[in-house]
Amino acid sequence: MTIATHDTIERPPATSPVELIMNLSLGYLVSRSLHVAAELGIADFLRDGPKTIEVLATQLRAHQPSLRRLLRTLAAYGVFAEDEHGEFTLTPAAALLQQGVMRDGVLLCGEVAGDGSWWNAVGALRHSVMTGQPAFECQQGKRFFDYVQDHPECGRWFDRGMANFATAENSAMAQAYDFSRFGHLVDVGGGQGGLLAEILTSHPTVQGTLFDVPQVVQVPAYVDHARLSGRWRTVGGDFFQSVPVGGDAYLLKRILHDWSDEHCVRLLRNCAKVMSSTTPLLVMEALVPSGNQPHPAKVMDILMMVFGEGRERSEQEFNELFHQAGLRLHATISTRSTLSVLEVIRA
Repeated sequence: MTIATHDTIERPPATSPVELIMNLSLGYLVSRSLHVAAELGIADFLRDGPKTIEVLATQLRAHQPSLRRLLRTLAAYGVFAEDEHGEFTLTPAAALLQQGVMRDGVLLCGEVAGDGSWWNAVGALRHSVMTGQPAFECQQGKRFFDYVQDHPECGRWFDRGMANFATAENSAMAQAYDFSRFGHLVDVGGGQGGLLAEILTSHPTVQGTLFDVPQVVQVPAYVDHARLSGRWRTVGGDFFQSVPVGGDAYLLKRILHDWSDEHCVRLLRNCAKVMSSTTPLLVMEALVPSGNQPHPAKVMDILMMVFGEGRERSEQEFNELFHQAGLRLHATISTRSTLSVLEVIRA
């Protein structure tokens, strides 16, 4: 019997510095290919089984050679696969592009407002780096959230994408913390209610308030189900003005990263005003780690730079915001998602 030594174990070839730079410099082509595949709904066409490129091109009304080149590129990254018969099939990653799974979230990443403004803003990243100003505001003449409010179809696109993108995170949040000890939760900026619905489903004795701007809570798609009847209500308003009273705990999921330090402190102070000494504020955000290791929050931070005054933050940077608002970090709970739960109490 031959035992492999440290020197004889086969290892995948390391990426050379040249390959690394080339892959990064052309990475936007792979990303854009993924967005286009999601827009075309290719994964849905393959739901029932493999298909030839001829059949796919006919169903999609696409140019056959070009469609094959698109799928060949994505297959090299594990999204779709071509079998020995020349038919394309779903892979586990490609299956996520189906409607009802992650398709809306991928579309959000590809076209945040649904009208090309995302692609143009990201292309103007240099402007943000040189000036510290959001490229989106420079191009559109208004803040991103004002833009989607003034363009209803873009707003609906954005809301659908955000809700879809958060689905996997919501389950992780509901399981990472013991919400059963609270009678009533207030989800501040809770969108269409995905997180609140997940928590109420997992904890049958808990009730909740979904709080967001009026046009968003008019369609609380995720909590509006018979199984949750009588256990929730919606309140429309502006969390920079006030938040609802009466919560045994308050939730802020992926809200603070959208805003400047000044806006964050204003919101946190509004939360502090309605919190008792025993009321926790549960801030759910990605924490930027120190060091050179990759992390989704580091990439997302570039998007935040382009689109607004927000940013991804480290645990210490969040702690500084809490201190300014008269709060303090009591505990940090990791989850099986990229988000952590920061349990915050009054100082």
